[in-house]
Amino acid sequence: QVQLVESGGGLVQPGGSLSLSCAASGTIFSIYAMGWYHQAPGKQRELVAVITSGGSRNYADSVKGRFTIFRNNTKNTVYLQMNSLKPEDTAVYYCNAGIKTRTGPLTVVGDYWGQGTQVTVSS
Repeated sequence: QVQLVESGGGLVQPGGSLSLSCAASGTIFSIYAMGWYHQAPGKQRELVAVITSGGSRNYADSVKGRFTIFRNNTKNTVYLQMNSLKPEDTAVYYCNAGIKTRTGPLTVVGDYWGQGTQVTVSS
């Protein structure tokens, strides 16, 4: 019923920039926090950045000052602007959102994930 579709990953040189986007679609009643996580090979998935429905942001210490998360509530889309990329940023990046769906009189809040997009920072 609900899908998160990511785009924008790829290969970039150290110091370069990439923009990721994630669009939510389906029978959406409302969207709460939206965020980005990354997972490097052999490591656990980690939070990169999160933004609430009201626009409050939090970032992992490793990306503060380099990455910016923002959202367009009209388009149900969250973005991640990544600047000054480092090789250690290489990972699969996943979009996440808390979404309320409605079926008749019932509403349910679920935790949804995108399929992931590869970001590789290498010279």
